[in-house]
Amino acid sequence: MAVAFLLDVLLGDPSFLPHPVVGMGKIIARGEIWLRRWVSHQKLAGMLLAVVLPGGTYLLSWGILKGAGKLHPVLEAILSTYLVFTCLSLRGLIKEARDVHEALAARDLGRARTELAQIVGRDTQDLNEREVVRGAVESVAENSVDGVLAPLLFAFLGGAPLALAYKAVNTLDSMVGYKNDRYLQFGWASARLDDLANYIPARVAGLLMPLSASFCGMNGKKSWRIRWRDGGLHPSPNSAISEAAMAGALEVQLGGQSYYQGNLSQKPLLGDPVKALEREDILRAIRLVMVASCLFLLAGLGISGIVRSPFFP
Repeated sequence: MAVAFLLDVLLGDPSFLPHPVVGMGKIIARGEIWLRRWVSHQKLAGMLLAVVLPGGTYLLSWGILKGAGKLHPVLEAILSTYLVFTCLSLRGLIKEARDVHEALAARDLGRARTELAQIVGRDTQDLNEREVVRGAVESVAENSVDGVLAPLLFAFLGGAPLALAYKAVNTLDSMVGYKNDRYLQFGWASARLDDLANYIPARVAGLLMPLSASFCGMNGKKSWRIRWRDGGLHPSPNSAISEAAMAGALEVQLGGQSYYQGNLSQKPLLGDPVKALEREDILRAIRLVMVASCLFLLAGLGISGIVRSPFFP
């Protein structure tokens, strides 16, 4: 886990290396076409996809690692480390958020909007600077869960196979888990499964962010208070927790109006507007997530060491 985390921090997502998530995306796209053609009940078709892809991903990766272990334990360790590495995206999250910040610092609002569009689903072409900052901060807070904390948690619990199965669930939700006419029925199971998979990781983030805020010189107490006050306001059981904790730590207000494909979405307001959002809040959000991720890694390694200790009953 530590080596995989370090590789992600140093290398990010090199384009020259094969990535399992790319394969998952292709399978989902083809599976959707096939299931819509042969299964008349759309919710059932989506349920089949939501079961087969994560389950198949787990079994396939488990089999590959067992096969590698029979050849040599070192080969299994290297392959397992690589697979966990592919599940993490801390460096990518940091880079994308910094790209937004750099564009704003260069007074290039148009480029900032374009960079933000790479990491959020909302319409960005008409956003002002404050709204661009809000989008970047919200993305950092939310993606810290499914891009870092959740994969690490599942890797600690079940190794690379379980971490990959989680990424399959997460990829399904990002591709078919929409509440629109096309995916309301077909993507229902994927969206619900993603909510379930992120339930504990989101709450881990809700604990770590206030603690990390104190280490970063931010408002840890307010982060904790806002997490509990506003963390349940979002219709999703998980999305608002990390964002509320982030809003409290930065002493800003997140949420509010956003447009998706021209349609207005009114999200709940999270936090108190003690300070106006500014571009430096993007860097503060990055620092907070980096500290939270490191704390979680250290805690996971410590607990794993205790559990595997010969002194542990």
